[in-house]
Amino acid sequence: MKWRRLSLKGVLWRLVLVFALFWGGGIALFSVVPVPFSAVMAERQISAWLSGDFGYVAHSDWVGMDEISPWMGLAVIAAEDQKFPQHWGFDMAAIEKALSHNERHENRIRGASTLSQQTAKNLFLWDGRSWVRKGLEAGLTLGMETVWSKRRILTVYLNIAEFGEGIFGVEAAAQRYFHKPANRLTQAEAALLAAVLPNPLRFKADAPSGYVRNRQAWIMRQMRQLGGEGYVRRNGLYP
Repeated sequence: MKWRRLSLKGVLWRLVLVFALFWGGGIALFSVVPVPFSAVMAERQISAWLSGDFGYVAHSDWVGMDEISPWMGLAVIAAEDQKFPQHWGFDMAAIEKALSHNERHENRIRGASTLSQQTAKNLFLWDGRSWVRKGLEAGLTLGMETVWSKRRILTVYLNIAEFGEGIFGVEAAAQRYFHKPANRLTQAEAALLAAVLPNPLRFKADAPSGYVRNRQAWIMRQMRQLGGEGYVRRNGLYP
């Protein structure tokens, strides 16, 4: 029995080491190499195949930051993580507020994930809520914040974010919804894309509900308050 426990422990440690090397190598590699696909993209693709949908294709058309409108970077920061240029991967004030809210409203869970955390999750992990996944997400976020620049994190985020069913990355979204490349997105278009990010399979950029339109207007106000597109340039997020 003792031998079995030791053997199981050894197997678990080997698995941890393999995953650590895999994720660590991924962080190092994708600091300079375009991301071909993310864990979420792979999950969506496999799910489609298992359900018999062989026409579904999850892919991203990678573009560099100089090929993305500054409005788009500003829109996701305004919508998702206004302290992105300053924090080290986690917004502790937002986490405290979310915990307090969730204690009072158990049926309306509020998240506090930064863009860095969302990038780590989308790139390397699976959907869903669990303490195991959150722990892995935290470790990956620290690794990315250590190795990558803020501009790199934002670039990867914009290239793997899900904007609709089978639509990943800002270039694919710009072409699909506005028939133009990502570098020509306007302030309003960028805000609309950012407005669907909380639930891109429910909210539709090509058929926005009243809620999405209201969220788009709120995001545009936040973008102006942050200082417009000059904000992302002053913080070194754009060339």
